[in-house]
Formats: sequence, C-alpha cells, structure tokens
Amino acid sequence: MINKIAFITGASAGIGEATAKMLAANGYNLILNARRQDKLEKLADNLKVQFGIECYCLVFDIRNHIAVKNAIESLPIPWQSVDVLVNNAGLASGLASIFDGDVNDWEAMIDTNVKGLLYVSKYVLPILKNKGSGHVINIGSIAGKEVYANGNVYCATKHAVDALSKAMRIELAPFGVKVSAIHPGAVETEFSIVRFHGDEEKAKKVYDGFENLVAADIAEAILFCLNRPFRVNINELIIMPTAQPMASVINRK
Repeated sequence: MINKIAFITGASAGIGEATAKMLAANGYNLILNARRQDKLEKLADNLKVQFGIECYCLVFDIRNHIAVKNAIESLPIPWQSVDVLVNNAGLASGLASIFDGDVNDWEAMIDTNVKGLLYVSKYVLPILKNKGSGHVINIGSIAGKEVYANGNVYCATKHAVDALSKAMRIELAPFGVKVSAIHPGAVETEFSIVRFHGDEEKAKKVYDGFENLVAADIAEAILFCLNRPFRVNINELIIMPTAQPMASVINRK
C-alpha cells in the first residue's frame, strides 16, 4: 500500500508541527513547508526515524508568490501526487485599534493569511482536481467567525479564510475533493509571541488562569476530518477551550 502524501504549510512549529506528527503516526508521507530550514529538517529527520515515513522539505515564505510557484512546480515526480493540503501557515501581528494600527502589521497578516494561502492553493488544488480526489484543510480561527476589539485586521483575514474555504468547497465538490475549515479558539503556540513581536512575558499572560487548547487538539481534529468515509465531508469545526465560550470571553480563575 502506497502512503498518502500530505502537504503542510507552517510545519516547523505549533499546529503545523503537531499535524505533521499526527499524520506521520498515521502513515502519511509529508511535504513540509516553513521558512526555518533548521527546524524543518530536524522535524523531518525525527519523523522519518520515529514513524518510518518519508518527508520532503520545501523551505520558502508563502508570502512570496514566485517562491511558492517555483517550489511546488519543482517537486520531484514521486512527490507530485499530493492527497492532502493543510493550509496552516498564518499569524497575528500586533493588537491595536485601526486608527493606531501599524501598516506593516496589516501587510504581514494580509500577505500571509490571505495571499499566502491563495498562492499555495493555486498550485496544489489543480493536482487534487486532476486526481479527482483529495482533501483541503484550511486552518482558520474563531476570529474568522467573530470580531473582537483591536483584532480588526487579523479578524478580517480569518473571515477571508472562512469565505475562501466555502468557495473552495463549492468549486472542488464536482471533482470529488473535500474541503474542511477548522476554527480554533485560544491555542497556546508561538501565536501570541509573534503577535506581541517576541514579548514572551506579554504572550504568556494571554493564557493565564484557564486551560487553553494545545496544538495536538487541532491535529486530532484534522485527522478526524481526514478519516471520515468518502460520503462525509466535515465543512467546518469550531474548537474552543471549555473556558472560552466566545472569542472575547475567557473565564479565568
């Protein structure tokens, strides 16, 4: 039996790394993408040893259209038959009102969360369409379902991911390709460290006083979506910590 191939963006940390481990443990060969080559190659080596699967690393920034195009089009023939695309790479940058917002933060979020997802999808979706099978998993956010103070542009980008997931679902259904969107609430990863530009103390306070989600929770949900029978498509899942009933409400002890 030939292992299926999953392409995971943002695989060097957080949800992407947890997903890589989860899928490797379940027999997937992996195309791993991230910007940090050292972390990516270390992960790939560990997964190959631990689970006996194959990994192929693609080091590029999803914000760079030409880099995305060249990397995917250069995949060796054995790696061109992708079965699963996990559009995971994304970030929040800054937490400020629109009138106080930093344009550089806005561009980083729009370029990564929206344009980057589109660039990768543009070159991988035709593979799935032509195969007449496969599954796209887009990692959104509760911020794609609700809006909270000072989250404006981040929320807008994740609302875009929600809309793009629904559009993909409609456009790929005639070809037997599934599409699922997973929208997590508070997950402790590098997310808040990136949002607060490396301020680890400030980032840690985001998760004080309640039990947040962890990356493995989302990886398990991804596997659940992938393991449904062909007749079943999970359109979307919203996954929240028990203490967080909505984006802007967290019950802290």
